[in-house]
Amino acid sequence: MSSDPQTGTSTNRANTLQIPNVGIEETGELSPSLITAINHLSIENSDDESSSDDLEEDSDTLRNESSYANSAFDESTTTLSQPVGPAEHLRALIINRPTAQMITTFRLQKTREEMTQEEVVKFVLNPVPQGQKVLCKITRSKDGFGKLYPQYELSIEDTSENGEETKIFLLAARKRKKSKSSHYVITTDRLSANVSSDNIVGKVRSNFLGTAFAIYSNGRNPFKREPESTALPIREELGAVVYDPNILGFKGPRKMTVLLIGMTKHGARPVFRPETDAETLIGKFKNGEHRDILVLHNKSPQWNEETQSYVLNFSGRVTLASVKNFQIVHDNDLDYIIMQFGRVEEDTFTMDFMYPMCPLQAFAIALTSFDAKLACE
Repeated sequence: MSSDPQTGTSTNRANTLQIPNVGIEETGELSPSLITAINHLSIENSDDESSSDDLEEDSDTLRNESSYANSAFDESTTTLSQPVGPAEHLRALIINRPTAQMITTFRLQKTREEMTQEEVVKFVLNPVPQGQKVLCKITRSKDGFGKLYPQYELSIEDTSENGEETKIFLLAARKRKKSKSSHYVITTDRLSANVSSDNIVGKVRSNFLGTAFAIYSNGRNPFKREPESTALPIREELGAVVYDPNILGFKGPRKMTVLLIGMTKHGARPVFRPETDAETLIGKFKNGEHRDILVLHNKSPQWNEETQSYVLNFSGRVTLASVKNFQIVHDNDLDYIIMQFGRVEEDTFTMDFMYPMCPLQAFAIALTSFDAKLACE
């Protein structure tokens, strides 16, 4: 396989070796190390200290619970699609997989300044149109003692009328300082501005080891005691990420499993509000209840003897080798890259994603890759 020795990325897709499955196989079996990790997946949801970060406003009232449609954004006019045969335990789920010729680059039809807060929230919480790929950049700024509390900004890449590349700010995230485990707050405010609790749209929580992460929309935490008069709806769980722990300490790429709620045949994401640990995505995953869950994995890189590195084909979108680089696929179609993420500079990363993900899900999954993992490295 021809590879760029400097970047550690494949340059010849036709010669790519067969990619083995990792984590959950088609039969629903788990790798031994992942079984060990499952016993430690519990995420504490009730240890937050009262602060302005916890002044949550439910964003569900601002999202379209059916298929996304808004004149502010480019609609997919493609009607042809090639369905992907889901795994046996996912037979109720459907992914409409467009062919490579049908995929186009997503473009916003309004500037960020022209969009209302309601339009922004609808966009970040709804799956992107089928057949379109969203190209993004994430910039990281390190703050706090020992650079333990970095901040991140997500921007959509675009091209102006004169052909110049531009970036449109979309979301920002920061790591909370008063939390027993990693806890990220995602907002529509820029980090340089005073973040309003009204503009918080999501959160990411990890377990102590950093091997499991839950992704939420804004809303009431069902695991915390709230006054009976509280009228906020319970938050939605939007996804979860589980990292296969590196128990033996072998060097190599991480193995990750991404859990999403399965899409309807109309391309909409059902509202999912678990109220007990067993009902959460990780709870269902732990108990082997995979029927209504879309189980995705990172595509396994291949070892290249010539460059002495693991390689993946990022089509030029990733230029620096990093343990953080990954591509997310479904086992039944390893060529349909639902999401990819990787480094291009020390503190700059590209993030591209497609249906069935929404911008908030993709950004949150990328945040989990940044986080330190005691048992994975």
